[in-house]
Amino acid sequence: MNSKVSVGDAVQADHEVIIIGSGFSGVNAAIRLKEEGIENFVVLERAHDVGGTWRDNTYPGCACDVPSHLYSYSFEQNPNWSRAYSGYSEIQHYIRHCAEKYGVMPHLRFGVEVTGAQYDEGTGIWTIKKETGESLTAKSVISAVGGLVNPRWPNFKGMDSFKGDIFHTARWNHDVDLAGKRVAVVGTGASAIQVVPSIQEKVGSLTLFQRSAPWILPKPNAAVSDKTKKLFKRFPLAQRMVRNSILFLSEAIFAPLVILDTPLQNVLQKIASGLIKRQVKDPVLRAKVTPDFHIGCKRVLFASDYYPALCQPHVDVVTDGISGFTETGIITADGRELEFDVVVLATGFSVDIANAPFDIVGEGDEPLSTIWGRAGGKAYKGITVPQLPNWYLMLGPNTGPGHTSVLIYTEAQADYIVQAIKTKRENNLKQLSVKADVLSRYHTRVQGRMKYTSWTSGCQSWYLDEHGENHTLFPGLASEYALSVRHFKLSEYDVKPA
Repeated sequence: MNSKVSVGDAVQADHEVIIIGSGFSGVNAAIRLKEEGIENFVVLERAHDVGGTWRDNTYPGCACDVPSHLYSYSFEQNPNWSRAYSGYSEIQHYIRHCAEKYGVMPHLRFGVEVTGAQYDEGTGIWTIKKETGESLTAKSVISAVGGLVNPRWPNFKGMDSFKGDIFHTARWNHDVDLAGKRVAVVGTGASAIQVVPSIQEKVGSLTLFQRSAPWILPKPNAAVSDKTKKLFKRFPLAQRMVRNSILFLSEAIFAPLVILDTPLQNVLQKIASGLIKRQVKDPVLRAKVTPDFHIGCKRVLFASDYYPALCQPHVDVVTDGISGFTETGIITADGRELEFDVVVLATGFSVDIANAPFDIVGEGDEPLSTIWGRAGGKAYKGITVPQLPNWYLMLGPNTGPGHTSVLIYTEAQADYIVQAIKTKRENNLKQLSVKADVLSRYHTRVQGRMKYTSWTSGCQSWYLDEHGENHTLFPGLASEYALSVRHFKLSEYDVKPA
C-alpha cells in the first residue's frame, strides 16, 4: 500500500496528524486538535476500545490511588464519581464519555498495531507501519502509548510446566473461579495490594510472595453522597474548588515529603509505620511487612484493607523468594514445595517511558534507540527529541509524577504539542526539531535536581534504569512542570520551510 500521493511537485500525507494510543493522553490530544480546528487526524489504537491502562486492567479491586476529582480532565469534570477513588470500570467509562462528547470517536481506528515509524527528510513526512504490512503517513505524530502498558512477565525456571491457571493482573482471566482455590500472588506492588484484599475472602488459601515490602499510607475511600453529586452538578464551581484543594494539598504538603530526600519524610514514615502497628499485631508478620528502606525511595502505595487481609488465618506471606515452578506449584528459595491451583502474577509493567515503544527512525536514518543510546531517554520537557522532527511524546522521559495526578502533566503536554503543530502550519514549515543544545541544557538541569530526590536515595525501584538513573519522574511540582510548557517557543527549534 503506497500511502503517499503526489500532487504536482508536492507529496501529500494521508493525515496532518497521527495519534498513537487512545488512553487519557491520546484522547486529550485529539480533543485539543479538534478545539483548534485541526480535523485531518486519526487515532490508532491496537485494542478495540479506548481507555488504555483502565481498559486493560480489570483485576478485582483495580482502582486509582489519586482522588477521582483530580484524576480527570480539568475541562470535563464529572459530578457523578461514586467514590473518592474510582475503580477501573468507572474511569474507562469516563474516558469513553469524553471521546464521544468531544467528537473523537470518528477519528479512532481500532485494532491497529503500530510496528515502526520512518521519517522522510525530503518530504518532512512520517510513515507509520502497521502490523498488517500496510502504512499511513502524517506530517506530525503524537506518541501517546503510555508507560504502564505491557505487563512484565517473570521468567522463573519451570514456569511453563505449571498445570494450574497462571495469569498476570493486567491480563486477568475472569473465567477462572477462585472460590476455595489455593492461590499464590507473586509481587507486592500497587496491583497486589488491591488484589489481595479483594480475593482473600473467597479463596481457600492465599500465599503472597514478597520480594520487598512497600510503604503504605491509609486510603480513606469513602462513597460520594447523592447530596454531594447534586451539589457538584448544580454548582460546577464547587467541584472545581474541591479539585483545586486536592491539587494544592498534593503539591504543598505531599510533594515535598515524597520528592525531596529530607528529614521531612519522617512524618510520612511515622504515619505508615503507625498503620502497620495498628493493623498488624503479630510480630513475625509485622517484621515481614515493614520496609527496610526510607519512605519515598520506591513508589508510596495507598490502602487501608491490605494489612488486615494479610492477618487472616488462611493468608501467608513468604519472603524466601522463588527458585522455580513445578507442575503443581512453586519451589521457594529455601527448598520448600508449595502446591497451588492458581498463580497470579502481580509483577508490574515493563516501563517504557524512556525507551522506544517500537522502531522509530528519524533524520539521518538514526533509530531512536541509537539517538538515546546508553544515556537513556532524553526529551525536551519530555516531549521532543532532536533528529525526530514533528514527533511528539506524551508522558515521555522525566514527566511521570511521584505525588499527584498524571493528567496535570499530560493536559499541559497536549496544549504544548497542539501549539507546536499550529505554529508549523501557520508558518508553512516542513519540520520542527528541537535544538540539541536546548535539550542538553534542560536534561542537565533535570538530572542535577534528581540527586536531591528520595528516588535516588539508595534503593532499587522501577523508577531507575539499569545504571541507577531516573529517566521516569519529574523532580518537581506538577504545577511547575505545567507552567514550564505553557508556551511553545519557536526559537528553541530548528526549522525547515515547506
